[in-house]
Amino acid sequence: MTSPIVHAWRLLKWGRTLARHGALRGIEHDPHTPARLRRLLRLARLGARVPDQPQYAAAFTAIGPAAIKLGQTLATRPDLVGEEAAADLLRLQDAVPPVPFEAVAQVMRQSFGRPLDTLFASIEETPVGAASIAQVHRAVTTDGRQVAVKVMRPGVEEDFARAIDTYEWAAAQVEPMGGEIARLQPRLVIETFKRWTARELNFTREAASASELAETMTAEPGFFVPAVDWSRTAGRVLTIEWIDGIKLSNRAALIAAGYDLPELARVLVHAFLRQAIADGFFHADMHQGNLFALPGNRVAAIDFGIMGRIDRRARLWLAEILYGLITGNYRRVAEIHFEAQYVPAHHSVEEFATALRAVGEPMRGMKVKDMSIGMMLDGLFAITRDFDMVTQPHLLLLQKTMVMVEGVATALDPEINLWITAAPLVEDWIRTELGPEAAIADRIVQDVRTLSRLPELVRRIEARFPAPGGAPPAPPLREIQLVRVGGGWRYALVAVGSALAGAAAMWAAGGW
Repeated sequence: MTSPIVHAWRLLKWGRTLARHGALRGIEHDPHTPARLRRLLRLARLGARVPDQPQYAAAFTAIGPAAIKLGQTLATRPDLVGEEAAADLLRLQDAVPPVPFEAVAQVMRQSFGRPLDTLFASIEETPVGAASIAQVHRAVTTDGRQVAVKVMRPGVEEDFARAIDTYEWAAAQVEPMGGEIARLQPRLVIETFKRWTARELNFTREAASASELAETMTAEPGFFVPAVDWSRTAGRVLTIEWIDGIKLSNRAALIAAGYDLPELARVLVHAFLRQAIADGFFHADMHQGNLFALPGNRVAAIDFGIMGRIDRRARLWLAEILYGLITGNYRRVAEIHFEAQYVPAHHSVEEFATALRAVGEPMRGMKVKDMSIGMMLDGLFAITRDFDMVTQPHLLLLQKTMVMVEGVATALDPEINLWITAAPLVEDWIRTELGPEAAIADRIVQDVRTLSRLPELVRRIEARFPAPGGAPPAPPLREIQLVRVGGGWRYALVAVGSALAGAAAMWAAGGW
């Protein structure tokens, strides 16, 4: 177990780095920050030269790979770090200096247990991308296929384990401070981050995610997932089909190549909604660096380390919430929040519906470029405070991805209206899942499953209550009260004494 002194020393170093970049200012000045935490933040920046403009992304990059991933997580929590910080942290896209190729080659040899020339005809030593967890090299397999080889950076697992250990310790110290900190549930946030990271550090798991997503997205031909090369994939190495496309971040190149940018934006939005709502399994790292345009206005995705899942009940709630906001049915949106227990029952459904209307109505029908996203977020976060809504960790990935997709779609098409773009798909899915045909089908499936379990239920009942054997039923016996006095020899003495007294009584009565 790591000593509290070690945790405190790490936090002090990280705190000084954050302070030098002005990244503690927002939390320090937030009126909801507990006084004790505010004093600690002031201590961390003591003597530091604080810039006028906070540099959140630069601060997390300076701390290290684990901090970069944590910063990406915090980008989904403007209610925790503030809108300005969250917007800046969205720029964290893992651009870090690469490690020497020999170190990467050693990881590959250890993973495969054989020489690399038996797997690859050639590997480019200069990586095409370097991130906090891994870097990617272009290669040609021995059978002539072009592939992308993603290799884990040496020592990254140990670095993440140390950092997460301290994050957990720090969250456990601040959560008992109560108030706004307790409502935001920092321990659950860190636990969610820990689980994301554990999945992302297992490249075999990432390969399985890519394969599963490719199967579920057959209904969306405009969204492409590269094939996995399983024979060249291991826990620390992932090999997938090479993508020849233009990054969606390169708007000028997209225009020069003749792509229909509004159509690319529509394909991206539809692909995300189909993943999140229809399938409940979605790519949760859809920033511009992971998305490419392919001929035919298709969109290809890479990097499947972070994936999200939503069960069917939560997807039904989500679809109804989106459709309610699209159509202005705030009463139904409020009811869903109460049904899902996102809002405590002691609050009023009507009051919550009115609060949602105050936020959503000004935004309806507006193009994204005309919306005041800051005003909308401020309104939504005020609602969460006013109605005692605690953080829902299982929805953090979804919130993060929605923000990313909105940003990418808006960069492609500033005129896009996300509500109108989403409406047909959401409406069709709701009709399919909540219509009368769906209700009848669900009932039939439930009844058939119940009937199929009846034979096993009967067998369990027979095992618990077997049929009578060959002996006749025993006659009823009179109930006799038992007297227990202690245990051991005292119990035996009382029993023998009672037996002798009974025998003497029968002899005196002439029974013998």
